[in-house]
Amino acid sequence: MDLIHERAAGMDISKRDVKVAVRVPGKRSGTFSTRVSTWGSTVAQITELIVFLQQQAVTTVVMEATGDYWKPFYYLMEEQLPVMLVNAKQARNIPGRKTDVSDAAWLAQLGAHGLLRASFVPPAPIRELRDLTRARRQAATDRTRIVQRLEKFLESTGIKLSSVVSDLTGVSSRAMLNALVAGERDPQVLASYAKGSLSTKTRQLVEALRASRFNDHHAFMIGELLTQLDAADALQDRLDERIQQVMSPFRAACDALTTIPGVSDKVAQVILAETGGDMTVFPTPEQLASWAGICPGSNESAGRVKSTHTRPGNRYLKGALGTAAMSVVHVNHSYLAAKYRRIAARRGRMRALVAIEHTILVACWSMLNTGETWHDLGTDYYSHMNPDKTKNNALRKLRNLGYTVTLTPAAA
Repeated sequence: MDLIHERAAGMDISKRDVKVAVRVPGKRSGTFSTRVSTWGSTVAQITELIVFLQQQAVTTVVMEATGDYWKPFYYLMEEQLPVMLVNAKQARNIPGRKTDVSDAAWLAQLGAHGLLRASFVPPAPIRELRDLTRARRQAATDRTRIVQRLEKFLESTGIKLSSVVSDLTGVSSRAMLNALVAGERDPQVLASYAKGSLSTKTRQLVEALRASRFNDHHAFMIGELLTQLDAADALQDRLDERIQQVMSPFRAACDALTTIPGVSDKVAQVILAETGGDMTVFPTPEQLASWAGICPGSNESAGRVKSTHTRPGNRYLKGALGTAAMSVVHVNHSYLAAKYRRIAARRGRMRALVAIEHTILVACWSMLNTGETWHDLGTDYYSHMNPDKTKNNALRKLRNLGYTVTLTPAAA
């Protein structure tokens, strides 16, 4: 194997300490020696480790992405040392020889021969944006769980409000629940809080709100769940406000991405936070799609394809692209909607959605590279691309319906 780095270091990181293996040339030509030492994980001890590695003149420092324990090491070293974060699965040691010391030495050996690929770690401004967008997603998930607990608790009290209303957190539903917490028990009075189209369902609401065993304990529990719901809404509002502030340097890129059908402002923020916005990290759109996990996998042996399932990727980016793809389905006058219907008819809806996610991400890569906005090809793109095929399909459908068709060319 070719030797890329004569002086390399490997780090096996845990919560309290780190094993550091330094691989340097030996006394005889062509030989190497590895010395392993243990260092603490506090800021002061990491600073001492940086000085030690600089004295050793290492040209690469390799560490595994172990939980979140790698972050203090990487963030302090990234500006002073040629540090590389690698996927633990790709750097797996030989079975039966796994210890912290051997893992560190193995990482140093792999790094010296250039057998590892660096994982993508975005710069500090993008990391801040990523923290905020991920926190907002978690807050939305927590809010959904609170609503589910509220619905389950209402069912236990005999109140069937969720069987009449579509949203327990809507204006009318919230007014009824607040009245229940305040002590109102008359179903007629509670149903009178209905607004808009819900006011036409007074009889159903009265029946749904009639609960003979509802007491103060139930009112207290509902009140606590509503308080948690308000806190979750307030947290999302604060995160949205902070994200808008952090997004100011990336506003032009965000506005460009929102020209893609289905890509809302929040989806564009997640795309920028997860990809970093700098597409030079991904030389081709295919590499970006592979990293995101929205392209077919490759598993072939002896000429036999075993699986083409999509590989695990960035789940936050995949979730945002999935939201955008689902929105595209309901946009009739767009190229993406036409592409979805075309693929769904042949391959099914799930494969069509993944194809739309892939198309959106490839478009994002091109737009962030060139600074251009989205240019929609139109719903008739495939018809113009192959007019004979479109004509034959239409004729076949008419013949299947029992029609005899005679074609007359239109006047120019």
